[in-house]
Amino acid sequence: MEAVVCTKYGSLNVLQLRDIAKPTPKKDEAPVKIHASSVNAADVETMRGVFVVRLTASLKPKHKILGSDVAERVEAVGRNVPFFQPGDEIWGNLSYSPSFGAFADYVCIPEDTLRLKPANMTFEEAAAVPTAAVVALQNLCAKRPIQPGKKVLINGAGGSVGTFALQLAKHFGAEVTAVCSTANLELVKFLGADHVIDYTKEDFTRSGKTYDIIFDVVAKSSFSRCKQSLSEDGIYLCMFPTPGVLLPRFGRKKAKFIATGLRPPADRLEDLHMLKNFMERHHSSRH
Repeated sequence: MEAVVCTKYGSLNVLQLRDIAKPTPKKDEAPVKIHASSVNAADVETMRGVFVVRLTASLKPKHKILGSDVAERVEAVGRNVPFFQPGDEIWGNLSYSPSFGAFADYVCIPEDTLRLKPANMTFEEAAAVPTAAVVALQNLCAKRPIQPGKKVLINGAGGSVGTFALQLAKHFGAEVTAVCSTANLELVKFLGADHVIDYTKEDFTRSGKTYDIIFDVVAKSSFSRCKQSLSEDGIYLCMFPTPGVLLPRFGRKKAKFIATGLRPPADRLEDLHMLKNFMERHHSSRH
């Protein structure tokens, strides 16, 4: 089979397309044919060997075949794989499995890594969802689920996590303000934003308006800057564990960081199931 192999850290030129042996599944794994995969930050950071990756993976990449977000079809099942059947179309994030491996023709995966993909999505569409959508879902729902009518501001609403956060917040009944660049204004309006702010022309922290949740997807702001823009018991959410987020806070306004990658496998699979239902109800209306 063919695979994109990464044997050392660096830029795109370290990636090589090679013919390698097709993997053999263990008794608790299913061999699957990969139909589509997408590139996200975890893949790029692993390829480049950023500081955290080097700490955990030594001087050479632990995962020779990158790729985490996938949509694929099961070809066979192992003896201890009761959930899937040959021919099932599945999706998920392989970064939680023993290896990444999505940038290849085939991969063998444990059953507790993936779930059935939305029936109304193509493989290519489904492969773009798992990581970004799960991060958005967990940040918006893990600490305090959004209640209808709450005011939510998403800073970085035009990116991968931001676009999912926008749609999920609207799904839960929130009034959503999307902050993005000029180039993405029409996109976030199309996705349902109630209010739109072009950050190149306006600083939302100086508008005098307040929000129940500020989700800083791009970590371009801070809790201290956003505090005055939070409602009395508002929450500032950030995707990155910055010192300003991790320090203990006094008062009703809070700053939170959700470590989505540390959650139990069962919880991550529940996220995928919830997103499958969401996509099957809402995806077709976007065409």
